[in-house]
Amino acid sequence: MPEIIRTTSDNPDFQNLTNELDTELCSIYNTKKEDYEEYNRITGLSTVVLVYENGVAVACGCFKQFDAGRIELKRMFVTPGFRGQGIASLIVEALENWGKELGYDTIILETGKGQPEAIALYRKLGYNDIPHFGEFPEESRSVCLGKILS
Repeated sequence: MPEIIRTTSDNPDFQNLTNELDTELCSIYNTKKEDYEEYNRITGLSTVVLVYENGVAVACGCFKQFDAGRIELKRMFVTPGFRGQGIASLIVEALENWGKELGYDTIILETGKGQPEAIALYRKLGYNDIPHFGEFPEESRSVCLGKILS
């Protein structure tokens, strides 16, 4: 059974996993890490979840406040050898519950059209299309999704 912990963005395991995530995203979208570094940089964040299997960090996710009532899901990643085991769903559920504990009523996210598995997962978990937000224009390769936390 995986161990899920709450931590911060200072955790070296989170930093290592998000570095792997950035490498994978660059491969999917044929970009360089520097191209999106300003959007992907997570520092000083106290709402990070890590998943461990046998003491090894295998997955992560976090959220940050978007506005008074909404949080934004960020930096979701499961290492390739642990995909398809329900770990991503566990992370999303843990982050949604944490957001509810803190009084937020909505969670939003942005993912890319090059990640159909992620889009399918979020839709399966009750996320629906929402208008594009932030730095993600309508005509981009982004998909923006949201869910009411009830």
